[in-house]
Amino acid sequence: MGDEKKREGAGMSRRTFALGVGGAGVLLAMGGLKLVPAEAQVRPPGGQDENRLVASCIRCERCVEACPRGALRPAHIEDGIVSVRTPTTNFNDGWCDFCADENDGVPLCVAACPTEALALPADATAETTIIGKAVLIREWCLAWDKNNGCRFCYDACPYEAIELDENGRPVVVPDNCNGCGACQSVCVSQKEGSYTTGATSRAIIVVPESEA
Repeated sequence: MGDEKKREGAGMSRRTFALGVGGAGVLLAMGGLKLVPAEAQVRPPGGQDENRLVASCIRCERCVEACPRGALRPAHIEDGIVSVRTPTTNFNDGWCDFCADENDGVPLCVAACPTEALALPADATAETTIIGKAVLIREWCLAWDKNNGCRFCYDACPYEAIELDENGRPVVVPDNCNGCGACQSVCVSQKEGSYTTGATSRAIIVVPESEA
């Protein structure tokens, strides 16, 4: 009975996704969607194989609901039609600590996934799993452009992936970075609107490893 419900749920989710994609296609043809870029996404732990994730994910959003840090969100139409409702990161609101406190270092998003769209080796750790890489945008960084001593990202990084140069400005150490997003979650940049909108524009962001 349980297996039948699981298959039925998967079927419904896939049909819902297909209808959503079909509707988006109609809107695109009618001019309702001007641009739908297929941008690379920073995926949760275990979702770095993009083809496997997109093919296996049933868009149930259980991983998003399971994340105790609020670091995940379902992808939107602007993230690309194929990615709609698949899990992507939301490091402006939280970061990934591999659920060290809640689940002994096994990410709850991976544990919640019913199809292994998110899957990790048994010996995976936060240090060995690369979610992405942090990239610093110096022209938006208060420490670099204003030389004001801001070091929020440096203080937040748990992996020594950010160092301070001789002038006290943050510098990313790529080899130490696993893309956890702690730096991005605390950054306050000087980009226009970052203060009035709750610092939604960050001077340090996590990007897919292939784009770092």
